[in-house]
Amino acid sequence: MPPEIKPIPKAAWEPLPAVGCVGVEHVVLMRQPQVIVLLKFATNATINEHAAPLAVDVICMEGAGMISVDGEEAAINAGETAHWPANVDHRLWTTAGEMVTLMVEHYGRHASPPE
Repeated sequence: MPPEIKPIPKAAWEPLPAVGCVGVEHVVLMRQPQVIVLLKFATNATINEHAAPLAVDVICMEGAGMISVDGEEAAINAGETAHWPANVDHRLWTTAGEMVTLMVEHYGRHASPPE
């Protein structure tokens, strides 16, 4: 059986349309079987603190920033990954420079990603 190859969208960066987000652009690369989103943070950018009903892995591809999970803060740098458990408050932001991250949202076997 030949491998299945599908195109991904061109990187048309758009502002992240979430309340409280500042200086963050995104492009959705894949919606199934997981949602995979590339995020670009300007200096002093933030994704507001919130909880999500699903687990999320954050992979820092370039630059550096800060992450919080359940009120605990830590630095995240290029080449590092962090995990946000489902239903736990989390936040991601930059201070001194820019950052690019890959976010993988994990849906349960019977759940569907948002349209």
